[in-house]
Amino acid sequence: MKAYRIPLIVLSLAAAPLYAADADLSLTNDSVKGQVNFFETNSDIQVGTGYTYHEGSRHIGNVDFHAQGRTALGNLPTTAGIGVRAIGWEDDPADGGAVALGGFATVNVPDVPGLSFTGGLHYAPSILSFGDSDDMTSLELRASYRVIRNAELFAGYRYLNTNFEGRGDLNLDEGVLAGMKIFF
Repeated sequence: MKAYRIPLIVLSLAAAPLYAADADLSLTNDSVKGQVNFFETNSDIQVGTGYTYHEGSRHIGNVDFHAQGRTALGNLPTTAGIGVRAIGWEDDPADGGAVALGGFATVNVPDVPGLSFTGGLHYAPSILSFGDSDDMTSLELRASYRVIRNAELFAGYRYLNTNFEGRGDLNLDEGVLAGMKIFF
């Protein structure tokens, strides 16, 4: 990892409580991801940024922008968002990225206070991809439990894949994940 990235990551995580609504840290067997979201679930928009370090010196960054609101899925209270996720990645000798369209939904289970399920899916066709990426798919599924008022633990699955024109595809990040989220 280049030396200037470490202080930048530490600074952004230290500043998170001043400007963020929540921050989460998740681990797979091969990667670590930090994500900061700047607005609460009651806001009409959600803006966030994240960084993933994948074993083998692969760096993945994302910036998210979604319109969000409260709704219901059956009788279950749900927060849903529709928008874009810009993803850039670097893995010598290749790099690329995309502006992926998609959304997320978090479903709360009222019969089990603190339990929720979140799913997010974003896809970028070749017209919205650049560099070595020909298209990109991002999927994340989580089951979360709010342990205390301002923190939750979660487990799930993350899949980030890009295709190369005429050369197959690459799973940029994939695996079972575990992590924690802190609300400010």
